[in-house]
Amino acid sequence: MRNSLRPVAHGLLAATVFFSACTLPRVLKQAEAGRTVVARPAVLTASGDAVPFAVEARVPANHLHKGVAYELLLRYRYEHGLREDTLGRITFTSGNFVYDDEHKGQLLATQKFTLPNTPGRNPGELLAHAQVRELKKNGKVLSAPADVRVARGIADPARLVVREDTTLALLPERANNNMSGTRVLPFFFDEDKWFIRGYLGTNVAALEDLIDANQHTRQVLIIAGHSPDSTDAHNRLLASKRVRMLLYYYKQRVKNFSYLNKNEDIHYDTLAYVRKWDTFLQKVTTSALKADQIDSVVTLINDTKGTFEQKEKALHRLSSFDYIEQYIYPVLRFGTVAVTYTAPKRYDSEVYLLSKKIVEKQVETDALTPEELRYSATLTPLLAEKQRIYEVSAANTNSWEAFHNLGVVLLMRAEKEPTDKIQKAYYRRAAVNFTLAAHRNPTAEFFYHAATAYHRAGDRLEALQNYDYAIKLGGPHPLLRKIFSDRAALEIEVGQPDEALRSLQYAGPSYQNALNRALIEVGREHYELAQEQYQLAQTLRPTAAAPIYGLAVVAARQQNEAAVGTFLKQAVALDRAYAQRAVEDLEFQDYAQGKVFREALK
Repeated sequence: MRNSLRPVAHGLLAATVFFSACTLPRVLKQAEAGRTVVARPAVLTASGDAVPFAVEARVPANHLHKGVAYELLLRYRYEHGLREDTLGRITFTSGNFVYDDEHKGQLLATQKFTLPNTPGRNPGELLAHAQVRELKKNGKVLSAPADVRVARGIADPARLVVREDTTLALLPERANNNMSGTRVLPFFFDEDKWFIRGYLGTNVAALEDLIDANQHTRQVLIIAGHSPDSTDAHNRLLASKRVRMLLYYYKQRVKNFSYLNKNEDIHYDTLAYVRKWDTFLQKVTTSALKADQIDSVVTLINDTKGTFEQKEKALHRLSSFDYIEQYIYPVLRFGTVAVTYTAPKRYDSEVYLLSKKIVEKQVETDALTPEELRYSATLTPLLAEKQRIYEVSAANTNSWEAFHNLGVVLLMRAEKEPTDKIQKAYYRRAAVNFTLAAHRNPTAEFFYHAATAYHRAGDRLEALQNYDYAIKLGGPHPLLRKIFSDRAALEIEVGQPDEALRSLQYAGPSYQNALNRALIEVGREHYELAQEQYQLAQTLRPTAAAPIYGLAVVAARQQNEAAVGTFLKQAVALDRAYAQRAVEDLEFQDYAQGKVFREALK
């Protein structure tokens, strides 16, 4: 009986081998005969630190065979083919494909992938390798003889963002013998809270330094208020509680740490702003809101009848309320401490020599006043020497002027560094010092300086935060427009085009904004809108090549080869550097071998 079964077993084995030998090549041939595979977008485009894309694959439906699957293995190869990332696979099995309505007889499978956006991955290429395999355990696999290139390289809009830096200058330094004055320190409270926040940015350290300096204090004025929103305004005692908290904190510090001043000798004045619109309207009129939006707010508050609560609720219905809630309400939860003090006069004719001795630790820092020490930095042309003077001044006085000018000097040194790594290290140090200056003298301009330095250093989250601080503080319209413009540029770089468009609404028309808005519209495939923005940029700066080059990119996206040639020729005529850029640009890869493209770059 056993002998009689052997021929049957041998027959089944032979049939299985024959099935595999015939079926796998046939399925592969049928699938490959009508196969197409494309990336969406066609040019892989980075969004911040990632490169998101989808791959669409179509194959003939007649290739389907029970127990066998056709699939595409996807990988990204870079660094001249030495490295590659395995991304995954698209498999045509039940549940992983649909029948394509636009292409009869075709199956469609789509899958999303993400690549890290690093400089080393460009140039590179996205490859697909076809294979068929048996769907059983340890099933046989038959691979196609060659790879299919799906896309080449990575386009990174962040590298095309335009940001025209504002030149930062040193604050003028003067040695003033009169050391008396008034120091104003603002504080901000959390919503519905009156406790003093102790972390960075609250001016607690600056207030303590002022008290501990033991300058003869004559008068202290403490003011506090609240925001109009229901959470803050419902508590009528909130502003008074904030005043009392600041007053208590100040008196306790004097009592425990000041040997020159006594609370009995200091005249204290306090004032609580309760349910008043004055400060709110002042912030609105110095905000980045448009003129008609400002008018609507002022009219509502001044001319509309109603209670405080009714007017606040009416603000919610305005189109500008999102801005008011995000940028104005937080800074109305404020407190201010103004300290009037006197100090002995000092006259010195050897400021520079003494400052050198202070820097070299040959004499104590109190040999010069803080103003004289900072002034000595203007007496030397050497950046390294200026840096050291401001470092000593900042370390010993914690003055915002010293921190700010130290930041400017560090920026100057960064511009002279040949290596990117050292340059960014200087930018970060400058940003830290600008931040320290801004928290001691909180204005939109100084927080903008901090944001600019962080932006140059590539610390994007820190830069966004400081742009936000600057906007909330309000200021002159030209400054706020520039802040919104640069924040929009950064939002494009981090892959937030929607947020960038919102920022550009408040930025106003400019060459930088037109180019950046066009960049967003190209990414969204809104080519007519992109064309309008590039034409606006060209109008604003007729001799610039960048807008015309952008029009060439739009023409390439619209597959208008003649226009590509015309615009590239104009751009190259204005700036020869765009010839090499066009050769390397992925946007023109379909035209690079054509006569029109070559003629345009001559």
